[in-house]
Amino acid sequence: MAQTIAIFGAGGKMGCRITDNFRGSAHTVLYVEVSPAGIERLASRGLAVTSQEEAVAAADVAILALPDSLIGKVAPTLVPSFKPGAMVICLDPAAPHGGELPKREDIAYFITHPCHPPVIHDETERDAQLDFFGAIKAKQHIVCALMQGSEADYANGEALARQMFAPVMNAYRVTVEQMAILEPALSETVAATCMTVMREAIDEAVKRGVPAEAAREFILGHMKVNIGILFGYIGSPFSDGALMAIERGKKKLFQPNWKDVFEPENIMAEIRAITAGTSAAQKT
Repeated sequence: MAQTIAIFGAGGKMGCRITDNFRGSAHTVLYVEVSPAGIERLASRGLAVTSQEEAVAAADVAILALPDSLIGKVAPTLVPSFKPGAMVICLDPAAPHGGELPKREDIAYFITHPCHPPVIHDETERDAQLDFFGAIKAKQHIVCALMQGSEADYANGEALARQMFAPVMNAYRVTVEQMAILEPALSETVAATCMTVMREAIDEAVKRGVPAEAAREFILGHMKVNIGILFGYIGSPFSDGALMAIERGKKKLFQPNWKDVFEPENIMAEIRAITAGTSAAQKT
């Protein structure tokens, strides 16, 4: 079914990926952008911007490809004027879970986020192997949540999400609360932090005399083995020595209560910090 889709922030980094993936579709796509750099990116694609007022009046679907810290400021200027039955799509759970979206019962709110291309994959083309974010060449999974609306709205939202993040393999349906556990708690607070420590550990090994390339390749290779073991891709277990090192390492590197980052109040503190554009420490 052809629809009129308005992309707000169409010239941003994520907006441009979505814009590119909707080009050539059966939909009428309106591109809303206010930053000079974003307008220039759209112009380089041969695309003209549409005014916010025109896009709001015409949109069957509004995609908010905006920074989390702006949604709470921009959404109240848009949502009251959308036509009844319209759908608003957010690309991150922070603003919706943090209560930043205006209340309006006659529209649908749909939230989606890419999983990004998996580490273990079957990509053979070099461009796909180097597509780390997805929505260009590499296949990826996505997560989807219907915050409010009908099952028909969910089906429409998932179909559009598959197109904007194409090529897509599985679309996993979750709740908005579950998506907030995935991001920021799991993917950023835990995984990105641990990966940052790993990167800093490589730098420390280099400072202590290990050749930089040897340290980098040694860890990247061991990461692949660890993924194979921990995520069930191979049947080999960790050696007894590795298990003892892991146990010692956890006591050195982690606080005993580190899993508290998954408690609802901690997730909400992170979300409020994200939507306010501050650090969680400043908000608590």
